[in-house]
Amino acid sequence: MLRTSARLRAGVLLTTTATLVLGTSAVASAHVHVTSDSTTVGSDATLTFRVPTESESASTVKVVVTLPTDHPLLDVTPQLVPGFAAQVVDATLPSPVVVEGTTLTKAPHEVVWTATAAGIPPEQFGDFGLLVEGLPDAPELVFPTAQHYSDGTVVQWDQPTPAGGTEPEHPAPTLVLTPAARTASPSGSATAATSAAQAGSAPAPVDGDSSATVGVWLGAIALVVAVAALALALTRGRPRSASPAAREPGDAQTAG
Repeated sequence: MLRTSARLRAGVLLTTTATLVLGTSAVASAHVHVTSDSTTVGSDATLTFRVPTESESASTVKVVVTLPTDHPLLDVTPQLVPGFAAQVVDATLPSPVVVEGTTLTKAPHEVVWTATAAGIPPEQFGDFGLLVEGLPDAPELVFPTAQHYSDGTVVQWDQPTPAGGTEPEHPAPTLVLTPAARTASPSGSATAATSAAQAGSAPAPVDGDSSATVGVWLGAIALVVAVAALALALTRGRPRSASPAAREPGDAQTAG
């Protein structure tokens, strides 16, 4: 019994220690990041910024997401988050940007969610959505984010993550985009496929074309009938030679 109890206590202690270590590791590795229901360039998307409160004593009371200016978002709509008020702040772009034939000098620059109540308590997280109309043509979008705590602390999630390198302590939320599907060039097999598709989808002949086709067939039939009738008439009009059995005896003698 004593040995069993000792083993149980050791097992509980080991489990508790592992839980604390894993829990601490999970909190330490948590950071603000962004996901999207679509990553295709040109498509509408809902971006979701997940913000965990890593402090053990303070709550998250403000979240400021900075939008890219090199590939600006034309139209953004913040999600209604219970306990937070949202605001979109426009700003002048560093240089004009042409998007779909339109030259832009201003665009949404920041989205600010401010707590109207207690905010996000310690060791909990909140999701902040942003509806975007038309993802810009870019390989990726980076969203530096400032997380404000109730004790006055501000954590800046703005460090770039090097390609293939170690993630920094406060990485900026980054969304990798997918290029839009491009149409095939009208050459080679693409041309053959296009021609086949056009042939398969060719419109049905109109009434005039049908009438012309019927007329051609009727003329051809009439010509065949005429030729047959002419051949029959010629055959009937040709004189027939009498057979030897039908000749008169006198005719035979005369011939001799």
